[in-house]
Amino acid sequence: MTSRFTELVVDCHDPERLAAFWCAVLDFKVIDRSEGKVEIGSWEPTIEEVRGRQMPPTLVFVRVPEGKTVKNRLHLDVSPIDGSTDDEVVRLLGLGAAKVDVGQGPGQSWVVMTDPEGNEFDVLRTLAPSS
Repeated sequence: MTSRFTELVVDCHDPERLAAFWCAVLDFKVIDRSEGKVEIGSWEPTIEEVRGRQMPPTLVFVRVPEGKTVKNRLHLDVSPIDGSTDDEVVRLLGLGAAKVDVGQGPGQSWVVMTDPEGNEFDVLRTLAPSS
């Protein structure tokens, strides 16, 4: 008996806004939406594919009434694939992200940011080919 990691759920005030932000960040698309919930991903899950092998999880944004009050216990890490880390940080700032200090200290190889609702995530080293 085994399970698969299929979705990561993010509680939020505005699922549509966060889904749009993360679609732009990750080049995902909306694959399902219902009242108070939006699911995005890089692929449309099917039972056969999920049973066959571990596939990338989708992100599900669910409307909740309470706000975020403390640092996340779980966060996403993203790695730019076609530009520098600094260029990606600038792009994400333009999408509505913000830089944040969570005690990481200076000189780190990653940048801590927040999405439009304050959820922390890290921008890691670039995976772009060296020129």
